[in-house]
Amino acid sequence: MANVAIQAVAYCLNYAHEMGALYGTTPMQERDSAQGREFSEKLGVAARNYDDTCAYAPNLAYIGDMTMGEFEQCARPFCDNLLPKAQRWGRYGEIMPEDEFIGLMQICDSFDLIRLEQAFADAVRRKLGEHPLVGEARIQKMQKGFALAEIERLVAEDHAIPLYFSGTLAGCCCSAHATDQNLHAHVMLENLASKAGATLALMHLVRNAGMLPEQIDFVVECSEEAAGDMNQRGGGNMAKAIAESAGCVNGSGFDVRGFCAGPVNALIAAAGMVASGIRKNVAVVSGGAVAKLYMNAREHLKKEVAPLENCLGNFAALVVPQDGVTPEMRLDAIGKHSVAAGASPQAITTALVYEPLTVAGLAFADVDKYAPELHIGDITLPAGAGNVPEANYKMIAALAVLKGQLERNEINDFVAKHGLPGFAHTQGHIPSGVPFIGHAVDAIRAGEMTRTMIIGKGSLFLGRLTNLADGASFMIEKAKAPEAPISTAAVKEALLSVLEEMANALDKDSGGAKP
Repeated sequence: MANVAIQAVAYCLNYAHEMGALYGTTPMQERDSAQGREFSEKLGVAARNYDDTCAYAPNLAYIGDMTMGEFEQCARPFCDNLLPKAQRWGRYGEIMPEDEFIGLMQICDSFDLIRLEQAFADAVRRKLGEHPLVGEARIQKMQKGFALAEIERLVAEDHAIPLYFSGTLAGCCCSAHATDQNLHAHVMLENLASKAGATLALMHLVRNAGMLPEQIDFVVECSEEAAGDMNQRGGGNMAKAIAESAGCVNGSGFDVRGFCAGPVNALIAAAGMVASGIRKNVAVVSGGAVAKLYMNAREHLKKEVAPLENCLGNFAALVVPQDGVTPEMRLDAIGKHSVAAGASPQAITTALVYEPLTVAGLAFADVDKYAPELHIGDITLPAGAGNVPEANYKMIAALAVLKGQLERNEINDFVAKHGLPGFAHTQGHIPSGVPFIGHAVDAIRAGEMTRTMIIGKGSLFLGRLTNLADGASFMIEKAKAPEAPISTAAVKEALLSVLEEMANALDKDSGGAKP
């Protein structure tokens, strides 16, 4: 079976404190409670600003400002040990400020739902005009802006929801339909934020790959948002909308959903198209989820720790035919969590880790690094969810012990050698393996690593249609040198040899008599 290659990746974060404080699910729920005002005030005081966000080690590891080796050496807890110099740009992408992100949302808005106040629009237009990827053509799509009184009227009278920057009303998001709840302003804000974040990641991906946007053949989108109206809730297609915004005029696309397993399944779907020859350059993209902003802030504020869920996470990866040089996504040993597999941690780990390793003829120790749910511990530990990556690595190690490939007293060493500290925001789908792809591809190219396994796990029961979980996995390996093509002369020589053997056999059967 042919493999495919991962040619390039992109990872971006969109700082979105004020958007999260207003429209994250937890802050919205708290505002409706008796303690709503107290919660909002505490969140405003405790929240990290943009500069601190750009000095936070997990964020810089995500956008590629540091290697995994450098990240692992950073002092912990990361939230108490900000780096001395804030960085917006990394080799994979950037951390975009909130005002620029609001402007990008307006650029990606095809139905004029994002209305920006005049002075804010002018300021953002100037800033985005200096962005290396946005370009003049996109800047021209920005509206001229509206009077503050008109923004206030839309919010007060026309079901629009406000957008703030630095505590000042900067614009609003309008509803796309008078009565359809699926096109309500809040839903449109979530979808436009996801579209804009994915567009930013796709633009970075095209640049990182050294390509033109029109060379992208197909886009597979795998966020957790649902685009549609009352007659086809979640019908899609976010992928094609993102391709349009990123200038991929020769591309098309479709969406893949599966909660946290979505990105891995999307990459497998993209790989299938490329390996079969149906498509050549397939981009897998995802934008972040506004609902997940400050998702655990309730527990963070109770324990007086920094509420860090202030960024929308986005990624993109380019899947292309194998070339014998670029690190490859192996397709003959894909992990699959079947209906009958069972929902226990051991059953899931068996399906997603042990079974594909067995098919490939590999042992647990043959994978240099495993990349399961890479949540940031500073976020999950005070929220009561524990150290999620470490728990996954201990389960993999325990299964290796059960299968006779590891001694019990070697579990901690296995975790240290084959594990990774979490560095991805709790954006649901974003942490599940995919943040490590860029680091893994770079390490394999540099000869520092041979193989990684990317693991995605999804909580399907959240949709209340099944009690099942889901999951998928695949390995990325050092490229195998392509087999040398057989020359015409070699084929001719082989045929002549076969014909000579046949003639000799006939001669022997006939006793030497010539026919």
